[in-house]
Amino acid sequence: MLSVVALLLLGVPGVAAASPPGTDVVVHDLDTNGVASYWTPDRVAAMPAGPSAPPGTPPVDDATGAPGPISRTIGRLFFVDRDGEDSSCTATVVVSANKRTAVTAGHCVHTANLIGQDPKWHSKMLFVPGFRDGARPFGEFVVRQAVVHRTWIADDQQTEFDQAFLVLDKPSRVSEDIAFGRPADRFAREYGYPRAAGQAGHQGRPEFTGQRLAQCWGTPVLNPGHPDLAPENVWGVPCDMGGGSSGGPRISGGAVVGVNVQSFNVDAGGRWCPFGQCVRHLGGAQFSWKITAALHHRASTSG
Repeated sequence: MLSVVALLLLGVPGVAAASPPGTDVVVHDLDTNGVASYWTPDRVAAMPAGPSAPPGTPPVDDATGAPGPISRTIGRLFFVDRDGEDSSCTATVVVSANKRTAVTAGHCVHTANLIGQDPKWHSKMLFVPGFRDGARPFGEFVVRQAVVHRTWIADDQQTEFDQAFLVLDKPSRVSEDIAFGRPADRFAREYGYPRAAGQAGHQGRPEFTGQRLAQCWGTPVLNPGHPDLAPENVWGVPCDMGGGSSGGPRISGGAVVGVNVQSFNVDAGGRWCPFGQCVRHLGGAQFSWKITAALHHRASTSG
């Protein structure tokens, strides 16, 4: 007989029933006191962004970086990082039983230091869907819980586990479908709120200083990694979005199938590229039944 939770999930479009999560799922309760009042417009405006292009540089809008749409589901995720600094990522509301679940990257909620020690949770997390030029047109949501895999807590170099779900303080009326176990090499769009870019034609523009949503698109390729190491399940498209775009969705076939977590360079033949004619890609793990479904199940059934 199906459990009540399984029946609820079967009744939600775009979500398949998953087995109850085991001990590999870690749920962290965040302190929500004063979070909304902390993120004032002045504080947000003071956050650092990347360099501007030299005067007279023509803007470039192409598949490696262009303005994104105004979205009710994709937003900027503000937080105080492990070192006490204000920072931001990107997150997306996804279909869930509780209607209060968003997905982002694992390193947007929990990180170790530069030598992989002293791991800490981030704090004062606030999700603002549709953030644009400082405005919050669709309101704001305080994050009550963060849900990650235990492997990510133990070792933040395990890129395939760099994914997290957020439980928001109130329901969202809109959401994106989410899918697990789909083929990764299908046309996709990646979205994010980057605070920097590498190409002069992108630098300094609102879409690349965290003020507006940006996007890239193409057919994802597998990050081959170093020839001496086995490749991880990390896929991405050519993309110039920098820091701040982490956690942004990779959408393919009408559903979120992954999130941005890291950049990687490949050559025209899709091979590892340490120098020369490298193409920068932005990617992350393709969502799986083994890892992602259990995390989503736990977040989406939280009260």
